[in-house]
Amino acid sequence: MSKTSNSLIAFLTGCVTGAALGILYAPDKGEVLRTQLTYRLSKYREKLQDVIDDLVQKKDQPDNFTKTEGERVVNDAREKAEKLLEDVDRLMAQIKGQTS
Repeated sequence: MSKTSNSLIAFLTGCVTGAALGILYAPDKGEVLRTQLTYRLSKYREKLQDVIDDLVQKKDQPDNFTKTEGERVVNDAREKAEKLLEDVDRLMAQIKGQTS
């Protein structure tokens, strides 16, 4: 996988983790924190989905890489991004379960 893909995935993972930890250590009540965390995670999920869509669109455009290398990088990035989406969905479900 290229440095760009690794950097992008590391950045997105850091954003989600940082937001989650920042909210968890904030001085608000638990229910308010869970609501804020759910909202922010849903926004990060939307951004991550946009990145996946961009990668899929860009893989068909000619670039310095060969087409097969580009497809491999996009597929690797997509798999990792989809795993992040699943983790975000699972975390949001856990948070929503605590507020019920």
